[in-house]
Formats: sequence, C-alpha cells, structure tokens
Amino acid sequence: MHALAMILAGGRGSRLSILSQKRAKPAVPFAGKYRIIDFPLSNCTNSGITTVGVLTQYRPHSLHEHIRTGGPWDLDRMYGGVWLLQPIERLDGTMERYSGTANAIQRNWDFIRRHKPDFTVILAADHIYKMNYDDLITFHQEKRADVTIATLTIPPDEASRFGILQLDDSYRVIDFEEKPLQPKSNQGSMGIYVFNTDVLNQMLREDDADPKSSHDFGKNIIPKMIPTHKVYAYPFGGYWVDVGTVQAYWEAHMDLLADTPQLDLLDREWVIHTRSEERPPVNIRTGAVVAHSMITDGCVIEGTVEYSVLAPGVKVGRGAVVRNSIVLTDTAIENGAIVDRAIIDKQCVIKQNAHVGYGVDYSPNPAGDLTSGISLMGKNAVVPENVRVGRNCVIPGDSRPEDFVGNMVPSGTTVGYAP
Repeated sequence: MHALAMILAGGRGSRLSILSQKRAKPAVPFAGKYRIIDFPLSNCTNSGITTVGVLTQYRPHSLHEHIRTGGPWDLDRMYGGVWLLQPIERLDGTMERYSGTANAIQRNWDFIRRHKPDFTVILAADHIYKMNYDDLITFHQEKRADVTIATLTIPPDEASRFGILQLDDSYRVIDFEEKPLQPKSNQGSMGIYVFNTDVLNQMLREDDADPKSSHDFGKNIIPKMIPTHKVYAYPFGGYWVDVGTVQAYWEAHMDLLADTPQLDLLDREWVIHTRSEERPPVNIRTGAVVAHSMITDGCVIEGTVEYSVLAPGVKVGRGAVVRNSIVLTDTAIENGAIVDRAIIDKQCVIKQNAHVGYGVDYSPNPAGDLTSGISLMGKNAVVPENVRVGRNCVIPGDSRPEDFVGNMVPSGTTVGYAP
C-alpha cells in the first residue's frame, strides 16, 4: 500500500508577531538549528513516506531555500521525493491564492493523481511533535476507515482553539465541532488526516462545487462525512505543540531545557533532520558560565547563559547575561548587555550595557499579544548602548539607534510607535 503526504505550509502565522514578518510560519527557526517544518518532514522520512508535496503560499522564499530538493530528509529522489507546490499564476500575472485547506489540496490534485497513492496523509507544517505515520495508517486500515483523524486529549481551557470530536467506544467519530465555545468532549483534532485517496477525491469534488463552503477540512469536509462515511479518531499520546503564538513558541523552547524533556532531540531512533551550514564548534571562553541551555555550532560565549537556546553564530560578550531567552542566528550580545525573557531574531545587535527585559512592570502589549513579560526583537534590529527595554516590548526588524527615544523603552510598548 502506497501513501503520499501533503504538508500545508502556506500559513502566515500572524500571532507570532514579528517572527513571521519576513518568513512563513513553518520557516520560523526552532530549537537553535531547526525550522518548524523540519518536524513533519522528518516524521515523513522516518515513517517511510517518501513522496511529499509541500504547499506554500505566504512569503515562501526562505522555506523554498531551506527545503530545496529535500536532501537532508532523504527526499531528493528520482521517484517520489519532495515537491514544492505554489498557487498557480494567472494569465494576468497575479497569483490565485488558496481559499482554504481543502481548496489547497483540490488545486494540487494532479500531483496526487500522478503518484497514485492508496492513502493521502494531510499534515500541518507548523506543529512540533514526533509521530510515526505508519502506525496511523495501520490503525486506519484496521478500522477500514474512509478518513482517520489524529487526536489529542485537550485541557478544557484550550478546547475552544481546536476542532472537538465525540467518539464511541470503537473510536468512531459521531460528532465534530470546529472551535466550540462550549466543547462536548476533550478530544481535539491535530489537523492530521489519513484519507483513502478515492474518498478524498470524491469529497473534494463535492466541496469544490458547493458555493456555500469555505473549503476547509475542519469546517466543511469532516462534518459532512460523519453521517455518510467511516470517520475514526487515532489517539496520540506523545508530545505535541502548536507554536502558533509567541507564548507557545517560548514555552516549547523552555520545555526542551528540562532534565528529561518530553521531546527528545537526542533520540537516534527518530532523528529530526534539517539543512544546516557548516560552523565551527562552540567556543566557551574563560569566565563564561553556561547552565540549562542549548548552544548551537559557531557560538562564542564569554558571559553567562542560563535557561536559554542559542542558534548558530551567537556571540555573548564579557559580562553579558542571557537568561530565559531564545536568541537566533548570528546575533551579537555585546559586553555587559543583559537579555532576560526575550526572543531575539537573526542578525541583531544588542550594544554594550543595553538591557532587554528590564524591570518588574508587566504592562501588556497588543502587538504579539504579549502579557507574560516576553519581549521581541525583529531581524537585523540594533539596540543602542545603555538603553533599557522593558517587558512585553516589541522592537521591529531593522530598527536602528535613531529609532529609540531616550534611554528607556517602557514596558508594553513598541519601538517606533507612540505608547
């Protein structure tokens, strides 16, 4: 039996604020050396699925540059392999954008038909988890299902963010409701589906012909199938997180720093593959202190790093402190600077004796929905010497010293905008 995977990677990820300002959400870096899309791609390879379509849309350039021909995931194959699928360009030069998840699959049906899979696995590109899709497909076959939905047990306060399923004793789905205000169960859809390909074709054709449909799997396709088809739920008990908000992104990184993390990146039986450039080993110099942190190749540490994740090429100067933070590629934290509870994007500079994450004022900032004290710094931004940046602040990408007014950025404000 042959299975093909379609990864929906067109999301903008607006709730990630400036982290997705210049890149698609699946291309956002994660855990120092990876990008978010590395997880579903690696799951495919480790599960034996070697034909993968990646559907891109919003700012796809960094995603395309990262995946290329799929070599790091063993997907650079003559037969099958990875294919980057974009919306079709119209005759007038404009792009015909996907109008929903089901519409995205429908408009790439020629790709699926050409490879003739028995099963089509539909995946989101923006979740952090490890799953053996072969186990999912085996469950689907044993139940003789038309579609199987991977599910999680959801805490009650998070249920309104998920599609909620009601199941009978055999795991057959008897009801499905997308993001209900008052959920009837605690089983949430992970946005992972296995379809019999002929059934998927039928449902997409019917949905495409329905002018009232929003062409979405959760809102339209799945609810319509429950009365007429065999719809089953596959219970997943492993670690899974949707890093769709700044808070979730930061917490997922902090999860990695536990003594026994739920997501084990050291597991040689289930390697997460990525495209990475050659960098020299980490250089930890005299006087440096590093504790409970992940430090990636090419970093030079002369100061203190605690409970933090540093991507390749980060420099931490003498007397500098990085604490409870995520610092992305080639950022420089100069002598005496402090970064506390912050997410710093690529190629930033925090000048000498500057302080990002200053004070005990936790005034909220609607930009990025920041309430827990996390401050954000966009790509290529520079914080001048001796400037103090409060909590829940946003420093947009490409900010320069002249964009700062005075030596204090109050908590809950955005540089370049009046508080």
